[in-house]
Amino acid sequence: MGAPIRVLIVDDSPSMRAALDRILSRDADIEVIGHAPEPHAARQMIKDLNPDVITLDIEMPGMDGLSFLEKIMRLRPMPVVMCSTLTARGAEATIEALRLGAVDCIQKPSGNAQEMAQNAALLCATVKTAARSTVRRVEAPTIRAAASTPGLNRDVVIAVGSSTGGVEALFQVIGSMPVDAPPMLVVQHMPAAFTGGFAARLNRECQINVVEARHGMPVERGTVYIAPGGESHMELVGIGDRRIRLTQADPVTGHRPSVDVLFHSVAKLGHAAVGAILTGMGSDGAAGLLAMRQAGARTLGQNAATCVVYGMPRAAFERGAVEREVSLSAMPEAILAACRK
Repeated sequence: MGAPIRVLIVDDSPSMRAALDRILSRDADIEVIGHAPEPHAARQMIKDLNPDVITLDIEMPGMDGLSFLEKIMRLRPMPVVMCSTLTARGAEATIEALRLGAVDCIQKPSGNAQEMAQNAALLCATVKTAARSTVRRVEAPTIRAAASTPGLNRDVVIAVGSSTGGVEALFQVIGSMPVDAPPMLVVQHMPAAFTGGFAARLNRECQINVVEARHGMPVERGTVYIAPGGESHMELVGIGDRRIRLTQADPVTGHRPSVDVLFHSVAKLGHAAVGAILTGMGSDGAAGLLAMRQAGARTLGQNAATCVVYGMPRAAFERGAVEREVSLSAMPEAILAACRK
């Protein structure tokens, strides 16, 4: 047993600080080393206590959590877990927090005894993942996509899977796609309340069209389809008339939507497919990416040096599913190169 993970709780609500403390302190691998009611107090406690992980509220007096997170990631990058509420307003803030470099965002503990127990288990697991993550100073991505890119194969479909750290990664990858890029299908592990806002935010800031996928949508060039979170698996169906299929099947590798389900469905295109697996915890996508490679698709994995969590890409690489590993900054061009005739 190593030393416990030292956590600083930052929240303006005394009752929420107490609730988070109770939950985290029950786990033998976690030690709560302090509470801060607002960012100014937290800043000094970070200097004095040097925590391994911070849990951070989004809405606080004086300085909101997002502004404080931006300062942390610019001046002293460290693992931060945001505590949010699953509301439309909270979804937009959560997406911004993940883009700024927060490792993950969890729902504040609430509900009946069963929901509280589930939230507690998720909170502890998220803190442990954060402690193992690689956090760097985050720079706002520059949208540098060309208006068009000659030589792209119009018959190719791109499939991308990601999880922890994936929001930041997807902003960089999708933001670099030209308006006439082949269709891209994306599974990002994310709660259902967040994926619509995530797609809308990407669509506002990227040149290529980005939508939250709906059952029966045609798969068209120049569009990125984000799988709805938490409710359905997303598959590609059809060969000539390609469409989105959403199914309510059981979770796969613990996830719905699952990257594996998407990749397996795209594997039937053989050489007319490109697969990329980005940062994330676990092994979702490894089996599906292997099926794609065995069918003749080009396959890419994000390298360890640029992953927040080198879990999903590692699992895929170790199974022989990854043709080539590249850095996050090199991933957009590697995807486009694989799509060229």
